[in-house]
Amino acid sequence: MPFQIRSMGIYLVVDTSVGLILMWDKKTSIFIKLSPSFQGHVCGLCGNYDGNGNNDFTTRSQSVVGNVLEFANSWKVSSSCPNANRTKDPCTANPYRKAWAQKQCSIITSGVFAKCHSQVEPNEYYQACVDDACACDTGGDCECFCTAVAAYAQACNELDICISWRTPSICPLFCDYYNPQGECEWHYKPCGAPCMKTCNNPSGKCLHELRGLEGKHNHAYLILLIKS
Repeated sequence: MPFQIRSMGIYLVVDTSVGLILMWDKKTSIFIKLSPSFQGHVCGLCGNYDGNGNNDFTTRSQSVVGNVLEFANSWKVSSSCPNANRTKDPCTANPYRKAWAQKQCSIITSGVFAKCHSQVEPNEYYQACVDDACACDTGGDCECFCTAVAAYAQACNELDICISWRTPSICPLFCDYYNPQGECEWHYKPCGAPCMKTCNNPSGKCLHELRGLEGKHNHAYLILLIKS
């Protein structure tokens, strides 16, 4: 199965010929993308990809449940693994972080992302951001906040709604740091090209194009094509 491993912006991408794509921001976010040919032919923790979100909590025994823990525990690989238990609300567990988390995460529901709100519902992303920001109290607290906002920005980017939301004080990416002295090879882009022609990819062809991945971009990112 041929596949490509390439760095695109802040993401490391594994792109396969069968239509399965993995994207990792090298921090706390992993995205799994499937081609339309998989619709209705998958199951598990990520749902069944049939276009109906109401039946995504389908257990291994094919019953639809409303309890997320019952759903998740049904997909355990080993029966020796203990069941997952509901954890305490992170903002209740760390109340001193709640106000900060709500203030920081409000960027998602603010005018910064206004042109995306009608296309991608922001409230679920906002709440997930608050939960993550409250939970990260042992280091990397800003990282959890930043990756949560970046997840909403990426959802917008995939609909061709490009949002330049980072600033020097909000989750900055200092791409210029990587430039050789006197050169301007690296630049930050909120939405990069879906596939680039480079020295490693002179044809400019990728197995699959990916819309608007943000991060530092240049004209010589590494593409490694492996066939097995």
